[in-house]
Amino acid sequence: MTSSRATLIGFSAVLMWSLLALLTIGSAPVPPLQLNAMCFAIGGLIGLLWTARNGFGVLKGIGWRVYAFGTIGLFGYHLLYFTAFRLSPSAETGLIAYLWPLFIVLLSGLLPGERLRAPHVIGAMIAFAGAGMIVVSRGSSEVVSLLGLGLAFLCALTWAAYSVLSRRLGTVPTESVTVFCLLTAALSGLCHLFLEPTVWPATAQGWASVLALGLGPVGAAFFTWDIGMKRGDIQLLGVASYAAPLLSTLALVAAGIATPTWTIVLAAVLIAAGAALAARASAKG
Repeated sequence: MTSSRATLIGFSAVLMWSLLALLTIGSAPVPPLQLNAMCFAIGGLIGLLWTARNGFGVLKGIGWRVYAFGTIGLFGYHLLYFTAFRLSPSAETGLIAYLWPLFIVLLSGLLPGERLRAPHVIGAMIAFAGAGMIVVSRGSSEVVSLLGLGLAFLCALTWAAYSVLSRRLGTVPTESVTVFCLLTAALSGLCHLFLEPTVWPATAQGWASVLALGLGPVGAAFFTWDIGMKRGDIQLLGVASYAAPLLSTLALVAAGIATPTWTIVLAAVLIAAGAALAARASAKG
């Protein structure tokens, strides 16, 4: 598989994540950890079906440290993310949580064989400014909590570290993500039992949203992201990930949940410019 193809496959995860907000709204009133458990169970089932094509023997020989790493990455990120927004459901929390693409770009420079260029960093900062405009324009519903902001920062760092370190596991088959998802579903379900009431979707739309989440943003996306991180252009993917909050807002606009504004237009220009700058730097490689 070529680097370009792997990068495109990785970017499909960003496209799926752009539907996360819309589908999460549609899944109400299911509480976060229960939703996480349901969605990752669906994602794990997808992985089982995919892995079955070539046989489960591909999972043999993978050490427990790899499974621990993947499970901590997926479960830890979502636990920090949900807790941060419960403590501080604000635009500032969302902005800090979206530092992870910038962290991916910066941390990628520590990887063997990777060269971090100034345009990568500048492009990431320009794209971050565009993403920041989107997040801040949504406004805050409560007073900002410093603890919530701190957890959002750890959340961004966790996902960036998980993504970049996945590159070091290039020889580990992507089928291993199946086990990551199933273990994350189990841990989320356990935490749900202790921390949340059980609330099932009330409508057919709610069930459809949960299914769609498990098939895409909280399911297949982690498999395609794994391919992109291991075999694609990691710097370009990091910068291009800032398209997620923009595309997410556009999806909400299309659904009639959000109102189109000039902020969206300007954010689109900044994100596109940042991604183009990073792409040019990668092309000069």
